[in-house]
Amino acid sequence: MQVDFSQMNGKKVLITGGLGFIGSNLAQRLVQEGAQVTIFDACLDPYGWNPANIKEIREQVQFVRGDVRDYGLLSTHVLEVDYIFHLAAQVGREISMSDPALDVAINCDGTLNLCRALAAHNRCARVVFAGSRGQIGEPLYTPVDEAHPQHPTDVYGINKMAAEKYLFLFGKIYGFPVTSLRLNNVYGPRCQMHHGFYGILNWFIRNAMHEKAITVYGDGLQTRDYIHVDDVVDAFVRAALCAETNQQVFMIGSGIETIFLDMVRGVIAGVGKGTWVHVPFPPERESIDIRKFVVSFEKMARYTGWQPQVDLKSGIARTVAFYQKRYSEYITE
Repeated sequence: MQVDFSQMNGKKVLITGGLGFIGSNLAQRLVQEGAQVTIFDACLDPYGWNPANIKEIREQVQFVRGDVRDYGLLSTHVLEVDYIFHLAAQVGREISMSDPALDVAINCDGTLNLCRALAAHNRCARVVFAGSRGQIGEPLYTPVDEAHPQHPTDVYGINKMAAEKYLFLFGKIYGFPVTSLRLNNVYGPRCQMHHGFYGILNWFIRNAMHEKAITVYGDGLQTRDYIHVDDVVDAFVRAALCAETNQQVFMIGSGIETIFLDMVRGVIAGVGKGTWVHVPFPPERESIDIRKFVVSFEKMARYTGWQPQVDLKSGIARTVAFYQKRYSEYITE
C-alpha cells in the first residue's frame, strides 16, 4: 500500500511528550514532511526530555512547556490542530509500581484531559496514541497479535490499557478518529541515557561506552522484540495518514525474537568494548518481568504498507554513532 506523505505538508500537529525520545524523533520527521509542529512537554524528571532532542529544528517548531494534567492549558493547544500524537506518559514500569498514583495521574488523568478537550473543542483532530507491549503481559502465544488478551503485570501496563480504552470510547462517542500503536522495545538516537528504568538498550550502550559491566539479570535468555525509533516514527506517520486505521489497534515491532543476552553482545560489538555480568533478579523486577515476547506486524503492514527497515545490528551501529558524536548532550559523568 502506498501512503502519500505529502498529505502532511502544511498540517497543524500537536505532539504531547514531544521533547522526549520518540516524540522528538517524530517531530524531526514531521518537520521534514512540512507539518506545522507544536511540542507540548512537561519536562519532568526522570523522563527523557532534552532540549538537544530538537536543536536541529528548534526554529521550525513551537514549544509549549505544559503538562497533560493541566486541562486548561492542554485545551488551548488542541484547537484547530489536524493531528495529535499522544506520547506524554509515565513510562517506567518499576516507577509505576513504587508510585502508582503518579502513573494514574499522568497516563489516565492526562489522557482523559485530552479526551475531554477534544470532545469540547476539536472533534476533527486525528489522534495516534503510543500504546505499549506492557498492556499484554506474559504472552499466551507468540507472535503476539492484536487479538491477544491483555493481562498486564504492572500498574503501567494497566494504565496504558485504560488510556487506550478512554481514547477509543471518547473517539467513538464524539466522532474524532483514534488509532493506537502498541509499541515494543524502542531504541535509537535521542533516548535518555541517565538510568535504566526504560530504554534499556540505550542504557547498555552508555555502560559499554564507559566500560562499566552490563548487568544481565538471571540467565539472560528472556526474549524481546527490539524496534528502531525511525521505524516507529514511520508507523506513527502512516497511521495518521491512513483513514482505515481509525478505531484500530496495531502491534509495532520488528517481528524478530531476540535473546536478551544476544542483544547485550550486539551492544558490546557495536560500541567496540564492554563486558557483562550475571546477577540474580531483584524480587521487584522478577515479579513483573516477561520471559518471552515477539509480535506480528502483519496487520500494520496490511493497513498501511509499513515494514520495519532497520535491523538490530545496523540500528545499534547508528545509535552508537549518534551518541559518540553528541556525547556531551546526552551523557553526564
